[in-house]
Amino acid sequence: VQLQACGGGLVQAGGTPRLSCAASGRSFSSYAMGWFRQAPGKEREFVAAITWSGDRTWYGDSVKGRFTISRDNAKNTLYLQMNSLKPEDTAVYYCTADRTWAKVVAGLVDDFWGQGTLVTVSS
Repeated sequence: VQLQACGGGLVQAGGTPRLSCAASGRSFSSYAMGWFRQAPGKEREFVAAITWSGDRTWYGDSVKGRFTISRDNAKNTLYLQMNSLKPEDTAVYYCTADRTWAKVVAGLVDDFWGQGTLVTVSS
């Protein structure tokens, strides 16, 4: 059972990459899912979360209005559309999943974390 994040790389400021998180080994259609990030020398930061059905989303203040989280349960995949990127968005981005919404938002997930994908934003 694993979550595999991809889509990172070197991007210019203002770019619009999309991250994907493909789940394998089990269906995550009944799980809330989310994205976190960690920049060098900084603590892990909440980015976005989405309910299992996709009917509710929540964003960290630093990305609100620029990033959009979505999911395709048929493909067992989570997405993060990133717009208007800034150099301060440079970080390793991790996806996560849990049956409890509050745990995802708080980052208190025990079992399911992806390996992370690095996004580097150049100015």
